[in-house]
Amino acid sequence: MKTPEQLAPYDRVKLARDAGRPGSDDYIAALIPDFFEIHGDRAFADDPAVICGIGTFGGRTVSVAATCKGRTIDERVRRNFGMAQPDGYRKFLRCLAQAVKFRRPLVTFIDTPGAYPGKSAEERGQGQAIAECLYQTSAAPVPVVTVVIGEGGSGGAIALGVADRIIMLENSVLSVLSPEGFASILWKDASRAAEAADVMKLTAADLLSFGVADTVIPEPRGGAGEAPKLMYRRVGAAVRDALAELSQLTETELLEARYRRYGSFG
Repeated sequence: MKTPEQLAPYDRVKLARDAGRPGSDDYIAALIPDFFEIHGDRAFADDPAVICGIGTFGGRTVSVAATCKGRTIDERVRRNFGMAQPDGYRKFLRCLAQAVKFRRPLVTFIDTPGAYPGKSAEERGQGQAIAECLYQTSAAPVPVVTVVIGEGGSGGAIALGVADRIIMLENSVLSVLSPEGFASILWKDASRAAEAADVMKLTAADLLSFGVADTVIPEPRGGAGEAPKLMYRRVGAAVRDALAELSQLTETELLEARYRRYGSFG
């Protein structure tokens, strides 16, 4: 088994995709035992690829949203392997609106290869739904903390990732598309995915160096699936620290800091 120092970017991509890693639903169950899930977008359907609800964390009520892949084959099929439809992003908008109405912090968990690219999603306004998520979250006057626990792929991830603080697990990744997609577009050869990952700068360490990620949580050798309870504690502590820091800001200060944050990227 490779040491952390020996892991290439594509090794981390494979660890991020490992079916043995705790999923979003696992973190929610461990950190928010009284979690109450809401369903449906009140327009078309309920999308199991997106989990939304409320619960108590660190002594306060928080709104929670997550993209979720599932663990077993049956569960992954039901959740469409974490690839959300427009209904999922509109469900997230319901959750966000509740957070704003009741002035609750919002915590999101990201683990998705990207938004569902199928015809049905495009027919129902996939791009518009994602854009609305970005627009509404940017202006939300409540603290937003995002945890990237596995894959963070493309706009499907960023829809839930406009945040005041972004926490990444050591072997999580965040990128504009998958290494396979990158290699297919650039070189017409998906088999060069490992080479693509080397140049994409998609690892947690890369994102930290760019100032996109604020915190990187170490994982045990072999990945988060080797010690789930340890990872729950570490993620919980990081989220608590982030919310404690953000809760000291007024709404105006929070929005101004968010504006400066995203204005500094690139």
